[in-house]
Amino acid sequence: MDNFIVSLATDSGKDFIHSPKLITGRMDYEDMLDFVTENRVSLIVDLTHPYAKMVTHNAKRVAAKKGIGYVRYVRRKVIPESKGIYLKNYQEAFAYISKLKEKTVFFTTGSKNIGDFERVRGENRFIYRILPALESLEICRKYNINLRDIVAVLGPFSKELNKAMFKEYQADYVVMKDSGQEGGSLEKIKACQELGITPIIIGREMEEGYDNLDEIEEIIRRHHNETFL
Repeated sequence: MDNFIVSLATDSGKDFIHSPKLITGRMDYEDMLDFVTENRVSLIVDLTHPYAKMVTHNAKRVAAKKGIGYVRYVRRKVIPESKGIYLKNYQEAFAYISKLKEKTVFFTTGSKNIGDFERVRGENRFIYRILPALESLEICRKYNINLRDIVAVLGPFSKELNKAMFKEYQADYVVMKDSGQEGGSLEKIKACQELGITPIIIGREMEEGYDNLDEIEEIIRRHHNETFL
């Protein structure tokens, strides 16, 4: 099956997907609509991160507008196994973190929301673990993050590697998304448990979709057969 196109937001994805069918670059609704039209796309398979809400929203709109298929891969939520703090969304996280006093907080949430967290930093020390990508480093520079507070490294991270990092920076709290097993959330939570650190887990809404990639693969094959045979 060679009639597919893989779309990624940033160039860093080229390190993981080697295909002449790969394109990179962020798309808003209009860009996505034009792309689907120009490439005669008949099925959208949405594998985006569970916190990339706008991308998913736009993909659903485009599918409805064009009358084409849409399939969403949904990561299963992580059930907190510790006395950690589970918050519903980023707004609750900002409010909670703004009340901390002189603590060291280790963020594993990437670079996208650094500006929002910096607005509530106060007298706390914030450590940001980000991808070693130019885009992420530029965001850190934009918000004047000290070099000593940046951990630019590529995962996945084992429980032991998480422990080493959290311990090295003497974290009081570790902030993470509920990114599911695929996002390494359990390894982070277990590392916190063993170190006596409080995890702050930013939750997400339930989504409709498939949590089994084998099922999605079967849907793609079935769609291919119905469309091209």
